[in-house]
Amino acid sequence: MCCVTYSTVHAQNKIYDITNFGATSNIESLQTEYIQAAIDAASKDGGGKVLIPKGTFVSGSIVLKSNLDLHLEEGAMLLGSLDPRDYFKLGYSMAFILAENQQDISISGSGEVNGRGRRVALNADSLHHSGIDVDQSYNYRRMRPNKRPKLMQLAHCRGVNIEGVTFRNGANWVLSFERCEDLIIENVIVDSDAYWNNDGIDVSDSKNVRITGCDVNTADDGICLKSHSAGFLNENIYIGNCKVRSSASAIKFGTASLGGFRNVTVENIKVYDTFRSAIALESVDGGILEDVKVQNIEAVNTGNAFFIRLGHRNVDGQVGSLKNVSIKNMRVQIPFDRPDAAYDLRGPELPFFHNPFPASIAGLPGHNVQNVTLENISVTYPGRSNNGLAYKSIYFLDNIPENESAYPEFHMFGELPAWAMFVRHVDGLKMKNVSFTLEDPDFRSGFVFDDVKNLKFEGVELDAKGGDKALVLRNVKEATFRNIRTGKELINRLTCIEGCKDVSIEKE
Repeated sequence: MCCVTYSTVHAQNKIYDITNFGATSNIESLQTEYIQAAIDAASKDGGGKVLIPKGTFVSGSIVLKSNLDLHLEEGAMLLGSLDPRDYFKLGYSMAFILAENQQDISISGSGEVNGRGRRVALNADSLHHSGIDVDQSYNYRRMRPNKRPKLMQLAHCRGVNIEGVTFRNGANWVLSFERCEDLIIENVIVDSDAYWNNDGIDVSDSKNVRITGCDVNTADDGICLKSHSAGFLNENIYIGNCKVRSSASAIKFGTASLGGFRNVTVENIKVYDTFRSAIALESVDGGILEDVKVQNIEAVNTGNAFFIRLGHRNVDGQVGSLKNVSIKNMRVQIPFDRPDAAYDLRGPELPFFHNPFPASIAGLPGHNVQNVTLENISVTYPGRSNNGLAYKSIYFLDNIPENESAYPEFHMFGELPAWAMFVRHVDGLKMKNVSFTLEDPDFRSGFVFDDVKNLKFEGVELDAKGGDKALVLRNVKEATFRNIRTGKELINRLTCIEGCKDVSIEKE
């Protein structure tokens, strides 16, 4: 893929210290106008460095402009106002730090941007219920305001470099980028479990993006690629050498997927204490998802290893596509209890009884997920399934709902009859040197394949503590299983429910 080598160059090296424009370090009064005055002065002069020195400076929304470096010195704190009315919308959404249609922007230094998000959100809630500032999109189902500022929203910007800064406590998404090009996010800390929808880094319909060396801890998806506009793509994206903790999914493509995702590499990621999937790849709104490479992933205490889903939420539009995905060198440990128990804001409990969920790859009838490779993968499951708690028979696979238009999530099909993997509506799946182990016994089958063709297994090991039907097939065509073991024993039989053709089991 094309890697970003862009570096922001400003027209001038002149420094615009916000204290020279009237800003003072205190937590009692707003410094918005003074900070904005320094930004405007730098912009008028053709660019430069806007300096936030050591100290605490409270502000509402500020707007960045071209050829500008917002630099936070060590010990500098840009603190968000507690009054939601001090924030405004520029283009897509309201935010603390804003920019639209600008170029050559950087935010640098070792200081901190802190949105004080929970207090801002609760104040917005009070303003709504008192009738002082009514939120027309208030979420009454979950009793929380939607009129909450993101910590940062950059839209339609080119040449953006975010480096070294710590971003904490958003009232909404933390770092959000919409239709940007030549974007670098490097060595950034995102620490925000302050309130709902605290996505860490959201990149939508952007090109030439590099996210490296980041430490992300969020009360929603950690690093998330989205596509809000048909005809636009996330393209040429590199995400590497990051650490992620999330009360949703760690690395996620979607849910919004109108245009799609192409040519994306995700590698060298450490995931821990994550409620949902370590890796979630979703195309559900008519967009494409193709040419994605995921490798060198270590996930400990996470709810699901990987979830790959082609759906159809836009029921009046076209079905998208999902193809050419490679996941290699992945190690995952899945606990029996919820992995985000230590979070202040935990993911929502499911409304049905269930056993531990397997990894899954699922397309739609007539619209297959295509060409997926899984290699050098090890997943440890807790076992301890209970058929009195929840049960699905392998002989009633039609009872597993398609849920074509549902919100995509690894639990969306309800209880599943497999403990290791559930695969449905797939054309082209290769698995090599893959092992699935159990800490305690699980009565369910290991793999369940339903409406799958061009399936190649080589060197796959299932724990012997699983159910006696290791491989369950229905409507599977052109499948080869070579050197498949349960423990030390080679598997020499499979369970074909119906419609199997050109299926073979080969020894070493």
